[in-house]
Amino acid sequence: MKTAFIIMVSKLLYKIGKVIGKGSSMPGKIALKLDKNILRKIKLPEDIVVVTGSNGKTSTTEMICNILQKNGYNVGCNTEGSNQTEGVTTMILNCCNLKGEVKKDVLVIESDERYLRHTLKFFDPKYIVVTNLYRDQMTRNGHPELIYKIIKEGIDEKATLVLNTDDPLSSLYGYKKDNVVYFGMNENNLSTKENTSVYNDGKYCPNCKTLMQYDYYNYAHIGGYHCENCGHERKEPAYAVTNVDLQTGEITINNKYNISMSLRSVYNAYNMLAAFAVTNLIGVDEEKIVSELTEYVMKNDRVQSFELNGHEAMLLTSKHENSISYNQSLTYLVKEKKDCTVVLIVDAVSRKYFTSETSWLWDIDFELLKDDCVKRIVLAGKYVHDLKSRFEYADIEKEKIVAFKNLDDMMRDVKTNSVGNIYVVTCFSDRMKFMDRR
Repeated sequence: MKTAFIIMVSKLLYKIGKVIGKGSSMPGKIALKLDKNILRKIKLPEDIVVVTGSNGKTSTTEMICNILQKNGYNVGCNTEGSNQTEGVTTMILNCCNLKGEVKKDVLVIESDERYLRHTLKFFDPKYIVVTNLYRDQMTRNGHPELIYKIIKEGIDEKATLVLNTDDPLSSLYGYKKDNVVYFGMNENNLSTKENTSVYNDGKYCPNCKTLMQYDYYNYAHIGGYHCENCGHERKEPAYAVTNVDLQTGEITINNKYNISMSLRSVYNAYNMLAAFAVTNLIGVDEEKIVSELTEYVMKNDRVQSFELNGHEAMLLTSKHENSISYNQSLTYLVKEKKDCTVVLIVDAVSRKYFTSETSWLWDIDFELLKDDCVKRIVLAGKYVHDLKSRFEYADIEKEKIVAFKNLDDMMRDVKTNSVGNIYVVTCFSDRMKFMDRR
């Protein structure tokens, strides 16, 4: 079937999908059914960036696209969030003319970890970014080392790898390789000598399974490490956060470039650093990157500020079944040091498949909420009893905690009894269940 016809069909389906509020993956799915090799017939630009990993893919991809666009690059990007092969196909065909030529300077592609190996059968990216590898959607993904192996199947040897050197698992892709650029955060005033997480996935070297030695931890198993047996270690990063101050929200990159963050978190600093590294490798001047990253506000609505009954409020959307993502939200609100009410909603576990498996709640560091600034904790949703069971072991004053299975009852309580700021911590499936009840 002619390539031009498939491109035209995909574009038409995409426009129809935009009208009805769907269509980011469906056009690509149909195009691949019409010709499973359609992407091999497309003329692609030289600069293709693929971003994958457990956390930070969407935010890092968005910042890369924004920096490039603001500096004159014509960019194609799957910013609508469909990051499996069909969604990537939709985006690429939508960037094509009917001759099969992508009329963009750069393609920036967010890729689901499990689908990277399938998507990259059709083209070779210039850069592959791996943000990190954590416990994530365990029912779907299993262990992070399984995802490591799956991603490895899709990595092209010609691609330049842009890796988080502070993560012993994702940095292993660069073991004894030359075409690698590392980014990371140096030891700083937030670093600890001991792992403070509920679990320690960095205890053993992912390469040889020997006990890993750590000099410091930035959070969870992310930090400075070395293996005395095989030599796997944190490599000196070409792009480093050399100073971080979460009180002012400022980070310094390579002892020279100062960036003020709108969202003051270590995780945001890593995402910004990855975006800085990639755009600089493509050719954007460092000072221009700093200009675009300073006070950058994400457009993906994962963090939303609003007012509720006279209280300042913030929605912090966390990734489904991902304890590190929830820890990011909890760490942020505690670091703000404002008297607050924390609302935790678990009404759905996944938006992609059915499961009632909630063991991942035990990996979340709810002990962070023992801070004096947290005045009330509201637990809510279908799985509120699972949350309550977890909080029985969190050593938090029971008088601070209330629980509601019914979300309408939860909202009445939040509007009436909240103390200080309100922070709503929940997942993608549940965030609008709160926002629509305001």
